[in-house]
Amino acid sequence: MSANFVHLRVHSDFSMMDGLNKVKPILAKVEELGMPAVAITDQMNMCGLVKYYSEAHSRGIKPIIGTDFWVQSEDFPDEPFRLTLLAMNNEGYKNITLLISKAYLRGHVHHKVVIDKQWLAEHAEGVILLSGGMKGDIGQLLVKNNPKMLEENLAFYINHFADRFYLEMVRTGRRGEEDYNHAAFALAEERGLPVVATNEVCFIDRDKFDAHEIRVCIHDGYTLDDKRRPKHYSEQQYLRSSDEMVALFEDIPEAIENTVEIAKRCNVTVRLGEYFLPQFPTGGMTTEDFLVKVSEEGLEERLEFLFPNEAERQEKRPPYDERLKIELDVINQMGFPGYFLIVMEFIQWSKDNDIPVGPGRGSGAGSLVAYALKITDLDPLEFDLLFERFLNPERVSMPDFDVDFCMDRRDEVIDHVAELYGRDAVSQIITFGTMAAKAVVRDVGRVLGHPYGFVDRISKLIPPDPGMTLSKAFEAEPRLPELYDQDEEVRDLIDMARILEGVTRNAGKHAGGVVIAPTKITDFSPLYCDDEGKNPVTQFDKNDVETAGLVKFDFLGLRTLTIIQWALDMIKEGQGKDVDIAAIPLEDKKSFRSLQAAETTAVFQLESRGMKELIKRLKPDCFEDIIALVALFRPGPLQSGMVDNFIDRKHGREEISYPDADYQHECLQEILEPTYGIILYQEQVMQIAQEMAGYSLGGADLLRRAMGKKKPEEMEKQRAVFAEGSKNNNIDPDLAMKIFDLVEKFAGYGFNKSHSAAYALVSYQTLWLKVHYPAEFMAAVMSADMDNTDKIVTLVDEVGRMGLEILPPDLNKGRYKFTVDAEGRIVYGIGAIKGVGEGPIEAIIEARENQGAFSDLFDFCAKVDLKRVNKRVLEKLVLAGAMDNLGPHRAAIMASLPEAIAAADQHAKAESFGQSDMFGLLTTEPEQVRQAFAEVPQWPEKVWLDGEKETLGLYLTGHPINQYAEEVRNYVDGRLVDLRPTGKDQLATAVGLVLGVRVMTNKKGRRWAIVTLDDKSARMDVRFFPEMYETFESVLEPDRILVIKGQVSFDDFSGGNTITARDAMDIVQAREKNARSLALQVDTQWCKPDKLSSLQSILRNYAGGSCPVQLDILHPDVAVSLKCDAHWFITPEDQLLHELKQCLGEQSVRLTFH
Repeated sequence: MSANFVHLRVHSDFSMMDGLNKVKPILAKVEELGMPAVAITDQMNMCGLVKYYSEAHSRGIKPIIGTDFWVQSEDFPDEPFRLTLLAMNNEGYKNITLLISKAYLRGHVHHKVVIDKQWLAEHAEGVILLSGGMKGDIGQLLVKNNPKMLEENLAFYINHFADRFYLEMVRTGRRGEEDYNHAAFALAEERGLPVVATNEVCFIDRDKFDAHEIRVCIHDGYTLDDKRRPKHYSEQQYLRSSDEMVALFEDIPEAIENTVEIAKRCNVTVRLGEYFLPQFPTGGMTTEDFLVKVSEEGLEERLEFLFPNEAERQEKRPPYDERLKIELDVINQMGFPGYFLIVMEFIQWSKDNDIPVGPGRGSGAGSLVAYALKITDLDPLEFDLLFERFLNPERVSMPDFDVDFCMDRRDEVIDHVAELYGRDAVSQIITFGTMAAKAVVRDVGRVLGHPYGFVDRISKLIPPDPGMTLSKAFEAEPRLPELYDQDEEVRDLIDMARILEGVTRNAGKHAGGVVIAPTKITDFSPLYCDDEGKNPVTQFDKNDVETAGLVKFDFLGLRTLTIIQWALDMIKEGQGKDVDIAAIPLEDKKSFRSLQAAETTAVFQLESRGMKELIKRLKPDCFEDIIALVALFRPGPLQSGMVDNFIDRKHGREEISYPDADYQHECLQEILEPTYGIILYQEQVMQIAQEMAGYSLGGADLLRRAMGKKKPEEMEKQRAVFAEGSKNNNIDPDLAMKIFDLVEKFAGYGFNKSHSAAYALVSYQTLWLKVHYPAEFMAAVMSADMDNTDKIVTLVDEVGRMGLEILPPDLNKGRYKFTVDAEGRIVYGIGAIKGVGEGPIEAIIEARENQGAFSDLFDFCAKVDLKRVNKRVLEKLVLAGAMDNLGPHRAAIMASLPEAIAAADQHAKAESFGQSDMFGLLTTEPEQVRQAFAEVPQWPEKVWLDGEKETLGLYLTGHPINQYAEEVRNYVDGRLVDLRPTGKDQLATAVGLVLGVRVMTNKKGRRWAIVTLDDKSARMDVRFFPEMYETFESVLEPDRILVIKGQVSFDDFSGGNTITARDAMDIVQAREKNARSLALQVDTQWCKPDKLSSLQSILRNYAGGSCPVQLDILHPDVAVSLKCDAHWFITPEDQLLHELKQCLGEQSVRLTFH
């Protein structure tokens, strides 16, 4: 190795405390500096190892494997110190892997992951140890001048590491470094120890120090100007060149030379790109023969189900047998029989244990072997699904089954797998959170000390779309570049955020990835755990862990499977029916009528607004159309015009051709007939290549991939192959190339039909349940969405539209989840009440089941353990209406809570005294004293509705618009449900509660909005185009009652009316604009100075408006109306009317209108 210096301590952004740069830029800089080797030694992890090792080799750089460790010992019990371990060989690599894993499993101290110093003795072989500089134990003891302890610690390292122990020296301008370096060099001279120079690199370039400091502050929770902030780093910790390092240590040249010596000593080979699976038990048979056996048996069962008639079964059998043999040959030839058997086993175990499993997902649904083994539940021959789309014999890659399980019980399946193959051999997979655009702006803004409002204003301009970046945000939102150019503080914040965007921030657990190793997981990857040493995951992410040799299995939790199971359980409990959801007919007319009406709220994959619009246009009438819906509702097909062609062809408005009127071929009709001649699926691309140009399906899959990647050189090769194959099939060359071009165009939009079909089946199952068992299905859906208030609001609205009754939460009837009573009414789930929680609900249900129903509030408090159900929880239950049956009304129940709690406490003490009476003199139970409820007036409607909104997130038993019903008749044109299209030059006025505001940006960069208005009779969208939006933006807020004036028109997409706004105001503004006066009816007593003064004090708080005040004075002989002068004109707010009614009486206050 020809070099002057090698960096042996470099942190990437996987050092989540202080690393700034990703692996690729680090290696690019190392290559630019001409360094032949580098060691990336992240803090307490090797998460980036596979990326680093592969990328370094691709650049001709030698990767040195190592880690910076925090170490604890008896000498340093509270202050862990630093050591760097480098792998000399594969044994050293294994030892470092074991040390890291052990640290996460057993080494959590004061929220820090550490290794015990004694563990080093067990794992020293093949490891080079750097002393950690000032932060190491040797460094600290040198600085503290503690020779006794220094000698003991030095002896430990020399004893276990001998010539593999180096005293580390650092010169980065930090306090105390030179004192340490002098002492360390003297010790090295005295004891004949080698020294080595490092730079503790945390960032690539010197000018990125500020960004690095912000990165550290984000992790540690400080602001940049916080005086308490520890300052552990210097601007010199960048990736210095060899020349800089040589100059820096010109007085200690051996420290530089030893970096090269260490690099030469480190030679690790990491095996990548191979696959290893555990041995599946086969009872003495080969794995291949066992797969054939169980597949043939499984296919027989499937055929008996599909074709119960023996004669029909024998007639239909040949293509199934032929396909099964082809697939088995490929699977066994590629060496994957064990994979299929492992998946088969845990899916069968799940079904045997009543854990719902999805019918399939992804390309795996195209395998007949998978169908035979009951891994999937969709017949691939019936729906033209291709095996080669899943496993291609011409492109060796691992099969990848994504399996959906019931969300509630997925972990049971993973636990079973761990039990079966060994807990050391099974692990979930790590995933990394990065600093995304919106979050990094907030983080940087906080660290820079900007006010919350300033940062919030900028971050809200960044669209919340998945995958959003700052660059994309600047293109999508024109106000961002404007602010950036005009405001220096904004510019500084954004510039810093751009540096930090995408940097790794935290580690978590992958949604579903699980690996099963043939031996211990640590033979392939180090482990990472949470701060209690639980839930181990691999330190390599889902891609790297497969590269390292482990096969990934996806155990995904699908909420919809949980919903289906809950619905089936309720049907069984309430109606005594066992519904086999896998056996429902796929041609149910009632279900398709509901589908064509787009009544698909809560139906899997079909419930979004855009999807409903597509359904209304397509009018699906068969299961194939649902498969197509899933594939069509994506940006590519929607933007390309493909969707319009598909719909027009289905409904006869466009001639069906295969694939195009100008160039088609009869051999493509069978392939394209299910999609009306449109190339919709990736499988169709493959079939066209096979049919026209003689491709094998494996070769056709390679063509499909090439078309997707759009690499010109690869496409030219494929074009030539296609042309030659078509020529051999006697197809006109010009026609073949035109069809090739068309296929290439649509291949980019094509969707995996196997995935589409499998998810279409789940969609259909939920549709069928909604149609045939609506109450049970909707109760299950609401139970699954209890934590999502917005979703519950939509679902409650849908329940009303369906004609179902929903009862408020009820402590005598309800359970944690939503349920259905004997009359088919949905009972609101107590668990959906905010601020209550599962523990209190368990206590309530336990008391009810053990001691009977609650007769009133006092009985409830006496029976329920109030240590588990505290006063705050009781108040939430009252506000939600869950105690309505336990007292006269909510106000009385709320006011009686203190007395009821005290009485229950007294009753409990009396019982306790009776049980502990040593002489047994208390022979009767203490009597419960019947208490009277507090005599208080009922709450006004607004108060109890606000209570429901606070605790349930919605208005369940009333509507805020109710109190304005009489008033608004004076200035609106009717209820929303009664509005009709107005024509161009006419406007209508409507009133409603704002449920939601969706703000969008048009092509010119101007913002506009769709506001959803609700008046209890109906919901309607109101469009505010840019000019109107800019004018009325301030009043467009959820939960506000607005009066809207605009043009009413019928919207083809939504199938209902919409309003295009011309004017908008809140209810107070509308009242003030339309009221002629506020009339107050008083008798002559109110003409006395003291009475008049109290009235004036109320009015004075609302003076300054434009609504006149009129006093109607009643006298036995005469009635007089007095109009107050303009000085007393008021703003007629709700609170004013309320105060006046309290003062004068309900009937004495009224608004008169023009």
